[in-house]
Amino acid sequence: MNLLKPISSTWSLYRNAYSGLSRSTWLLSLVMLVNRSGTMVLPFMTIYLTGIGYTLFQAGIVVGLFGAGSICGGYIGGKLTDRIGFYKIQMITLLGGGCLFILLGLMKNYTLICAFTFVLSLVNEAFRPANNTAISLYSRPENRTRSFSLNRLAINLGWAVGGTLGGFIAAFDYHLLFWIDGLTNMTAAILLYYLLKPPKRSNQEMASSVQHHEKISPLRDKKFILFMGLSILYALCFYQLYSTIPVYYKEVYHMSESYIGILMGLNGLIIVLIEMVLIFHLESKNKTLIMISNGLMLTALSFVVYILLPLGPVTGLISVILVTFGEIWAMPFMNNYYNSRASVHNRGQYAGYYTMAWSLAMVIGPTGGSWIASHWGFNNLWWLATVVCLITGILFRSSKL
Repeated sequence: MNLLKPISSTWSLYRNAYSGLSRSTWLLSLVMLVNRSGTMVLPFMTIYLTGIGYTLFQAGIVVGLFGAGSICGGYIGGKLTDRIGFYKIQMITLLGGGCLFILLGLMKNYTLICAFTFVLSLVNEAFRPANNTAISLYSRPENRTRSFSLNRLAINLGWAVGGTLGGFIAAFDYHLLFWIDGLTNMTAAILLYYLLKPPKRSNQEMASSVQHHEKISPLRDKKFILFMGLSILYALCFYQLYSTIPVYYKEVYHMSESYIGILMGLNGLIIVLIEMVLIFHLESKNKTLIMISNGLMLTALSFVVYILLPLGPVTGLISVILVTFGEIWAMPFMNNYYNSRASVHNRGQYAGYYTMAWSLAMVIGPTGGSWIASHWGFNNLWWLATVVCLITGILFRSSKL
């Protein structure tokens, strides 16, 4: 009986963390899981392009165009979501993205590859504001943060599946990556069509939204503008996890690719196992900005350990754990914050601008971090990232957002 009690308590803990979410929220996360499980092209894009004869610089330009398309997609997706609805935009972008992935795999001319990459990224990223709007409207205010966490769980699990399978498939035939990425997009669209219908907005919600938010557009919302600026600073540091940090592990700690892959996968595994339970306990405290600030402080610590605790693989393990818990503390509450400022009339635009902020950081962060590391050294990059995270965390906590 004593052995069964901890198991029963753990089961109850997880059951409570996942309970209370709407059926539509679960189905939307299933659609996202299917979509992200096919994410195989982007992680292997540079290797694919250099393998068919293009230079590393040319491959870098293509990846940069993917980032530029993401920024444009966030803006357009947000605008269109508010005009024609999140449901239609999700359908259009999933089907359109699926077709474009397959077509991109057939391209051999460099100019066409660049053009199709930009358009594909634009269409692909236009999905995100519509999806975020759907999560918000399928959930209730009291469980909205957990609803976003469940969606993040689906994304991370999908990335883990797609990245792992993509490595094996790429070893056999790179062109299959484009077909699988495209077909999973289309499958997600089919699931969305048959399993989900757009929710009807209640008259009470409409009236409340009009009363509090109708006259405020995202670009006239000074608090949201400040929030986006602080979010970009955090994202610039966070994206080092997928750019300069793996290089640091390889060049300074001489880690093997397999160990680096395990550490990167640990990030997603921790999120899948822990985030929902942690958010379940934190969500009811109504201290959104403090939670975000705590996440920034943990992220700052993840960079400090590289400087003060140079223990090789052990340091990498500690840092990944810290940055992951920082992500868990910060990102779901960041999603909840900008949604709380939006109304049913402009939620797509808020989500679009927030998506653009992260896309901009995705372009600048890896490029800027690599430049700083190559010119000033990794330790100076870690100090800079630490200071930026600490200042940003303090501003989140002390500013009147």
